[in-house]
Order: sequence, then structure tokens, then C-alpha cells
Amino acid sequence: MVKIIGVRFRNAGKIYYFDPKNYKLRAGDHVIVETVRGVEYGTVVGNIRSVEEKSVVQPLKSVIRVATPDDDARTKRNREKEREALKICQEKIARHNLEMKLIDAEYTFDNNKVLFYFTADGRIDFRELVKDLAAVFKTRIELRQIGVRDETKILGGIGICGRVLCCNSYLSEFAPVSIKMAKEQNLSLNPTKISGACGRLMCCLKNEEDTYEYLNSRLPAIGDTVTTLDGQKGEVSSVNVLRQKVRILVDVDDEKELQEYDVKELKFRPRKRKEKGGKNKDRDKDKDREKEKGGREKENAGRNNASDKELKELEELEKLDKKEGKSKLNDD
Repeated sequence: MVKIIGVRFRNAGKIYYFDPKNYKLRAGDHVIVETVRGVEYGTVVGNIRSVEEKSVVQPLKSVIRVATPDDDARTKRNREKEREALKICQEKIARHNLEMKLIDAEYTFDNNKVLFYFTADGRIDFRELVKDLAAVFKTRIELRQIGVRDETKILGGIGICGRVLCCNSYLSEFAPVSIKMAKEQNLSLNPTKISGACGRLMCCLKNEEDTYEYLNSRLPAIGDTVTTLDGQKGEVSSVNVLRQKVRILVDVDDEKELQEYDVKELKFRPRKRKEKGGKNKDRDKDKDREKEKGGREKENAGRNNASDKELKELEELEKLDKKEGKSKLNDD
């Protein structure tokens, strides 16, 4: 077993693990560690714990020291210098007429490098800009192009739920999100309603996906024939996923009547849940599931009232998410 401690360098950033050595560290403590970018000032996340040696990426670097008041003061000065660097860089970008949006500036703890984060529609030739910045700051300059999700993670904001954005408050890595998740949760397929502040599909669609998959697997599909406990047969008209209620059309005195039942009061062939396994198995399961859900999606089409244009916009958002991949801010 080997002891490790988690350290985070940015607000809601990725957690990196180090050897705590003989230091007694607790969550919230500040430490000085060595990373691929040089010596950095980080915040301890969680307490020291022991894990199996094979589960740790070697070599495991050690904590250099616990941050001193001088280190804290130096970090504070760096934050002030970053605001000035951001202003200077914006002026240089305007002077060079570059089509790029500057998002943030970051000094490494030892001042050996200044990183500038920006967004742009395509590739930008910023070689001349780097030369001008290097002449001003007299240190190494790195310009890093990031995606709109990373931009929102840095800048922060308030979501449509009224809370601080997940990516800015606690989400250390972006999870892949798809339109299928919105369909599974019977949400409106209007892009403006299921897109976040970044303009991409909301990350929180992933939060309840497993729960909805489980609850949907316990329900019949729209159009299925089910049997009640008293032997009466009927066709499923609609379902309430969270309440686990099913509305079915039954024959009563030669007339069709809509009645609501608890799923436990019905007999039907249960659907198979998606198994966590190989890609081929997942693909086959998805095909079966989509086929099985045909009736439900048909009903949802009317409920969601999603036009071809809206669906096309959602598909474009999903493609952009896959293209951007994992957050560049989380790269080592």
C-alpha cells in the first residue's frame, strides 16, 4: 500500500495525486508540489489515504512542503499580475487584429511561464503575438486554445436552475452527454431548454441517466399490451416514470376506458437493461432498446414538439461535444 493525497490547482479543476511524505495534511491546506509545468501552489482535497501501489501512476511525485505565509503572499501577487497580464494581452490581440477571444491568464507559481487561454472558431496564427508578449513579460509564453465548455468553466455563472454552474463549482471533468439522455428522461428536445450557458447540452443530463434507465426498464413501452391482476388486458397509453404509474386503455361495457395502475399491478414482459460491457454488446442492446421504445418515442414526439430544425441543432451540439472531447484544462 502507498499513501496519497489529492491536490487541486484550479477551482473545480482535476485532482492530481502526490506522496504526502511525513506531512500531516488535511482538506483545505495549501502545499507546494512539482508538476510537469514546474513548481505549483495547490489546495489539498480530502485527507491522506492508502491505496494499492498498482493503482497509482508512477512515478508518484512528493509534496515539496506545506505552503508558508510567504508562499500565500506570492500566490496573491501572482493573481494580481494575472489581471494586468490579461489586460496587456487583450491590447496586443487588438493590435494584431486576431479573431480570438481571450478568456484568462495564469502565472505559474515560480513565474517561469504565463499561460493565456482563448477561444476561436478555427486555427489562429499567433506567432507574432507570442513574440510581443515575450518581449513584455520576459518569460515563457504559452497560448492555449480551449473549447466553449472550458470557457464557461473558467468564467462561471448561474444556470437555468438558479444555482452556480456545475462545471465551475464541483465538476472536475466533463462527462459525455447525448440527445438520447434527454429522450430517456422525457425532456423537451428544444435546444434552448436542454442547453447550458456554454451552448452545449447540459452536463446535468448525465446526473440522473442511470436512475431513469432503471425506472424505464421497469415499465412497459407505449403501445404494449399488458394484463392487470384481475386478468383484464389493455394497451399502454402513457407512463409516469417517476411515479411508476401506467395508463392503459381497457374495454369496459363495450367502451374504451382509460385507467391508471401502479406498475406492480400489471403483468408484462420486462425490458432488458443496458449492460455495462463491450461496445458491440452496448450497440446491440441500444438497437433492441430503441426498437422497443418505438411506441414511446412516437408519443414523445408529440409531447416534445421537436421540429426537424431543433433535432438537427441538437445533433450538431452532440457532434461538437464529441469533437472537443475532454477538457484541455484537465490535460497534464
